[in-house]
Amino acid sequence: MDRSRRHFLTTSGIAVASATLASKDLLAQEKHDMRGSHSGHKMEMGQKNKPLAKVTGSGKYNTPRGNEFYARSVDPDETYNPGEPIKDYTPVVVPNGSTLPFKIVDGIKVFHLIAEEVFHEFAPGLKSHCWGYNGQVHGPVIEAVEGDNIRIYVTNKLEVPTTVHWHGLILPMGMDGVAGLTQRTIKPGETFKYEYKLIQHGTFMYHSHKDAMTQEGMGLMGMFIVHPRKPKRERPDRDFVLLMSEWDIKPGTYRPDTSVASGYNTLTLNAKVFPGTEALVCKLNEKIRIRVGNLSAMDHHPFHLHGYAFKVTETDGGEIPESGQWPEVTVLVSVGQTRNIEFVADNPGDWAMHCHMTHHTMNQMGHGLPNMVGIKTTGLDQKVGDLLPGYMTMGANGMGDMGKHAQHMDMPENSIPMVGTEGLHDYIGMGGMFTVFKVRENIENYDDPGWYKPPSGTLVGPATKEELNRDGIKT
Repeated sequence: MDRSRRHFLTTSGIAVASATLASKDLLAQEKHDMRGSHSGHKMEMGQKNKPLAKVTGSGKYNTPRGNEFYARSVDPDETYNPGEPIKDYTPVVVPNGSTLPFKIVDGIKVFHLIAEEVFHEFAPGLKSHCWGYNGQVHGPVIEAVEGDNIRIYVTNKLEVPTTVHWHGLILPMGMDGVAGLTQRTIKPGETFKYEYKLIQHGTFMYHSHKDAMTQEGMGLMGMFIVHPRKPKRERPDRDFVLLMSEWDIKPGTYRPDTSVASGYNTLTLNAKVFPGTEALVCKLNEKIRIRVGNLSAMDHHPFHLHGYAFKVTETDGGEIPESGQWPEVTVLVSVGQTRNIEFVADNPGDWAMHCHMTHHTMNQMGHGLPNMVGIKTTGLDQKVGDLLPGYMTMGANGMGDMGKHAQHMDMPENSIPMVGTEGLHDYIGMGGMFTVFKVRENIENYDDPGWYKPPSGTLVGPATKEELNRDGIKT
C-alpha cells in the first residue's frame, strides 16, 4: 500500500472515529440536559436556559408612511384595479429568461412559484444540477404594478425546507420570508401563501432566506419588478432585466460548490455565461432602460456598456430625482443591490456590455497555476512531449488564445475553460458576465440580427507605409 493511500485511510479512520465519539458525546449531553444540570455546572453555549422573549405587536397592520422618499406615485391605501400590460406598463424583456404568469381572482393577482431541482445549461458544453423556480434558473421575473394586491403561492418540491424573501419590498413582517425570524420554513411537499399589497414601485429581487449560502448558491433567486401606477417619466421602448450571480463548477462535475467563498469560475447574466448569453436587441433611437440586480455570493460588479453614456435613474430604494441623476459609462452594482440605467440608443452597432472585473469575463479559469507569462518556451513542448504526448505549454503569451486552442484539445467532461466564440472579425475571447447590446435601424423585429457591418471608413485596420510616413510615425 503506497504512502498516500495509507495516509488517506488513516486520516479517514480518525475522522470517522471522531465523528462517532462526537455523536455519542452529543447524545449523552442531550440526555444530561433532559435530566437537568449538576450543581455548579453552567451551560456556556446555546439558549436552552434563556427565558422566551415576550411576544408583542398590534392587531392591525398600518401602511408605513414615515419616510417620504419611499417610491410611491399614488396613495398606497387607495384601491386600484390590477395593472395591465401595455395599458399600464411596458412589459420587461428578460434575455434567456421569462416572466411569471399570473391570473386575477377577485381583483387579486395570483402567482405560483415552484422551488425544484433543475438541470440547467449555462452555455453549450456546461450544465449543472441547480435549484430554481418553475423549471428554470434563475426563477422567472415577477412583474406587477404599484397598488396591486398580490398572492404568491410557493410550492416546495426540493428535499430541504426553504422560504422566499422579497428583497427590497416594504410589506408586513410576517410576509418577509426569513426562516425562523418571520415564519417557519416551507417543508418539502408543502405550499405556503404569501399575500400583500404592493405599496411602492421599483426594481427588486426575491431569493431563499433559509440556508442562504447553499440555496442562493444553487440558484434560488429571481427579479421582482413593480411598475409605477402613475409614472413620472416617459415609458421606455425596451425595458431589459439582468440578474448577476456567481458559481463555482469544477471541470468534470455537475453540481455547484456552494462552500467556495472567492475565486468563482462561472460568472453569469441571467444564469448564462457568454457565448450562451442572448444579445439585447433594440432599434435605433429607442428609449432604453436596463435594470441590473446583483445576488452574487461575494462579489460586486462594475457594469460597463461600450459606445454609450447613460444616466443612473433608480436604486432599489427608489427613483433618483432628475436633479440628482448622474451620467456614467460604468455603474457599480454591489451585492444585494439593483440599479436602473436609461439612455437613448442613438449609436448603431454591436456594443460589448459586461462586468469590468477582468476575471469575471472568463469561463472556468483556473487559479493557483504557475505564472508562465513572458517565459521563453522554445523547444519545451517537444522535450516534454516525448514524455507526455500531446503536451502544449499554455499561458506564456497570456490567456487570450486559450479558448481558441481549447476547441481542438481533449478537455475535461462538462467544462468550457476560457471558451469564447468566433466573431465577425476574429475570435471573441470573452466569457462569463459578457453580452452584446445590438442597435439597428430598419429592423422589423427584435430577433438577433447577426453581426454589424460598420459603414465605410469607420473600421480600424492596418496602417499603410504612406500613412506612417505622412504622420512621422516610426515603428
